[in-house]
Amino acid sequence: MSFSPHPSIPPGCNSIQEQRDRWERKRSRTAKEMVLTEQRYCQQLQLVTTFFVEILKAKGTLRQDIREGIFSSMKDIHSVNQSLLVHLENGFFGKGLDRFCSHLHFYNTYVDNIYNANKVLEIQLKKNKAFRRFKKLQEARPEFNNCKLEDLLQMPIQRIAQYEHFLQDLIANTSSDHPEFGQLSRAVTAVCEVSQRIRENTRCHENHLQLCRVQKLLKGRKTRVLASGRWYIREGWLKIVPPKGVEAKPKMFFLFSDMLLQATRCSALHPTNGEKFAGQHAYPLQDSTIERVFGHTRSKGGLLSLTFPKAKLLLMSSNQQDLNDWYECLSSAIRKLQSKQTVVHQRDEVCHKPLRSAVHSNNITSSSSGRKRNMEHTATSEDALKLSLEKEGSTPKRIKQSDAPEQSSDAASSSCVIL
Repeated sequence: MSFSPHPSIPPGCNSIQEQRDRWERKRSRTAKEMVLTEQRYCQQLQLVTTFFVEILKAKGTLRQDIREGIFSSMKDIHSVNQSLLVHLENGFFGKGLDRFCSHLHFYNTYVDNIYNANKVLEIQLKKNKAFRRFKKLQEARPEFNNCKLEDLLQMPIQRIAQYEHFLQDLIANTSSDHPEFGQLSRAVTAVCEVSQRIRENTRCHENHLQLCRVQKLLKGRKTRVLASGRWYIREGWLKIVPPKGVEAKPKMFFLFSDMLLQATRCSALHPTNGEKFAGQHAYPLQDSTIERVFGHTRSKGGLLSLTFPKAKLLLMSSNQQDLNDWYECLSSAIRKLQSKQTVVHQRDEVCHKPLRSAVHSNNITSSSSGRKRNMEHTATSEDALKLSLEKEGSTPKRIKQSDAPEQSSDAASSSCVIL
């Protein structure tokens, strides 16, 4: 037997209320966890600020620039989070997070300096005996619970990831008509921007480490791998098919975002360069093309044909999967360079168009003003009329001359696009 709902209760009312109750329970659990973790976080920030930043400043163990290089804006972060904690403990999540996000520039400063901080700390631990002893004594305090300074410096970075998780849970369990919904939405956006900044900095740092590693693998200083805007993609052995009937020799290739570097291993008998490579050729990927060559290896590997502005390569591998990966990486790098070049040329064209219109309008106004002056002074004179006709005939020459700088600037822009 089935029962119909009470006529005074709208259909679906119970299900909507139950959903709101579930949201509220989840929101309460997230809020409670956020308050507890914020309390522990502020305590740890207080430890670093008191037992490291303030004492080092009072003792003068480290210079001010070195202290700032290690701890950056941690003292400001501690002050901002203390204010946030007061709002969270009193239940004003929206208001507290809204004010907190207005001071996220302290986190941006800290995030941008974290890798430099690790480097400065490492240098000071090697060179400064007094600081090394001071650090060991402070870390031995029971308040630190066996935490190292290196780990404590990572706290603000880790806390941003936790904020992102908490805020996304809060906004997911908050209805759009809630008074704090707008403030929480703005906080999610602001924190996600800092989190993205952290990921981008991590990516750039890892790429820099890869470039440094490859640079150390190459002997001498002739081949420069470290360059601004260059990204490491991959490396591996490939065989170069010679133009004549000679045996294909394996070479080491390093693929970057703007070039393909060919290298060969140094002699194993060399006392210092036995495990290094000697750079042979650096092929620019700009204006290059790549093609697959089939039917030569009976599906066991394959061939790749690379055409550069001044050279051509035929690369072979017996590993089909590895060759496919090389093809995908090379094709992607070439496409990105071509797309960047297209954007640069389009930007140059947009920049040059106003210049041409301005020059053209100036020439027209100057020619019209010249005609007016000639008409005023030579109303009935035939000689003056001839002079005015000569001036009117000279105006197209000036316009043509104004086109010349534009063409030269276009040529200069196309020849100076270096990516």
